[in-house]
Amino acid sequence: MVVLMPPQLGAEQVGNVDVDWLGNDIIVEAFQDPKVDGVTCHISYFERGLIDRFQNGNWFEDPSNSAISCRQTGPITIGDIERDDEGESVFSERRSIILKSLNVKRIFDEKNQTLIYISHAREVQDGSAKMAISTVPLYQP
Repeated sequence: MVVLMPPQLGAEQVGNVDVDWLGNDIIVEAFQDPKVDGVTCHISYFERGLIDRFQNGNWFEDPSNSAISCRQTGPITIGDIERDDEGESVFSERRSIILKSLNVKRIFDEKNQTLIYISHAREVQDGSAKMAISTVPLYQP
């Protein structure tokens, strides 16, 4: 099965938190939803340092942990988005040399007028159950 991902969006690193003396960091990036104007997501993930990679012998991979928060940052205008329960990929970033990526999908809950964003790792096998979710309500009084 071949999965085609949308082109890499211009995520901007907005934070870098040092977590230990081994060079491990928590990276925070911001990106705008390409088909929904007025929504910005911030995603954080763990990035292993060189010392940690050397000590553990697992040179090429980072953990699958991530967190996400999406908010309205301007007037919301919804473009041509997928409306089925599978949603649509809005962000993808490689997390290893061999077929592991951090992905964000958008699902539109039309009944509740809410955009749902879910971050998860995607792997060829041994998929991870680690995920994070954020919602943006479209209700305007």
